[in-house]
Formats: sequence, structure tokens, C-alpha cells
Amino acid sequence: VAALMPGAGKVQKISIVPRGIGALGYTLQLPEEERFLIAEDEIRGQIATLLAGRSAEEIIIGKVSTGASDDIQKATDLAERVVTLYGMSHKLGPIALEKVQQQFLNGFSNPRRSVSPKVAEVIDSEVKEIVDGAHQMALRILETNRGLLEELTQHLIQTEVLEGEALRRYLEQVQAPAELAVWLSTGQLSNVTAVESLELAN
Repeated sequence: VAALMPGAGKVQKISIVPRGIGALGYTLQLPEEERFLIAEDEIRGQIATLLAGRSAEEIIIGKVSTGASDDIQKATDLAERVVTLYGMSHKLGPIALEKVQQQFLNGFSNPRRSVSPKVAEVIDSEVKEIVDGAHQMALRILETNRGLLEELTQHLIQTEVLEGEALRRYLEQVQAPAELAVWLSTGQLSNVTAVESLELAN
């Protein structure tokens, strides 16, 4: 998924060696240049990439585990910042509903400003739309490349780590679904749910 996303760091390594509590593997991405700003399409790509592990479980295993919980938390937090901090809400417009404090820069989330129940409902709804859309796109990318995904999975089962030239050969074969460009630009997908996407894949 990361291989198709704009502004994404280059994928250097994929591992299924357990790393820390609850992390049964990881993908290492390194930025190709120092970045100070990030565009809206790049944020969408980041969220889809964070949801790729859960999506791969759904497609390959057919059920989900707690393994992707940290990535899901990060994806949800990023989607909320899109709406409440970055002024990228399509429903509320360019306003900041989250207080920026020094602790935020150190990686801690901040409480929202006082908002009405109606506005809070809009925020929650839009955050869910963003995450759901990214989840569906991650599924579609993996479905489009299902044969490659299964081949890569078998490789990892045998070697546990994939990097270097072997990884590059896999990444060069990744194909983008037809709707990726439109989704990155607008956040809009055709009316296919994640469940329907999985049914199509099977």
C-alpha cells in the first residue's frame, strides 16, 4: 500500500519478527527528504498505509486480530487531526477545533475545544468517513495485488524478513486500482463497502 502513496517514505524492510508488546511485525519506511509540510492526499495515503496490516489480515487470514491495534489508533488520531486541527474538514471548513500545545508536538494528543454536541457529532462522523474510506482503499489495493500479496506472505513465512533487492522486485510489481488517483485527490470512493470489497476478493 505504501508503495503507491504520494510522499511516502521508501519501504526498506518488511518483517514478521515480533517487536515489542502486541507488534507481530513491522514495515520500515525511511523518508527520502526532510519534510516540513504534508499535503491532504499524502495524509490520506498515510492513513491507508496504517490500515494496510488490518486489511491484509482480512484478505489473507479471513479474520482480524489485535495485532494492528496500534496502527488503527494512529490512523484514527491522524484522521481526527485532519478534521479538528489541520482545517481540512469538508463539512466544517478551515477551522481549528483542537488546541495546539507544546505537548502535542511531543506526540501527545490534546483535548478538543469546547464544541456543541452537534459539532462533536459531525467531527466523529467525518473521522469515521475518513478512516472507512482509507480502509476500503487499502483493501482495494491489496485485492488488486492479491497474487503478489500471497506470494510475499509465503516469502515472509519462510524468511521472516524481506529487504533489499528481493523487496524491490516485489514493490516494482505493485499495481494501482483505477480509483486510487480520484480517492487521493478527493477522498471519494465509489459505493462499495469494505465487506463487499472482501466478497469481491473471494
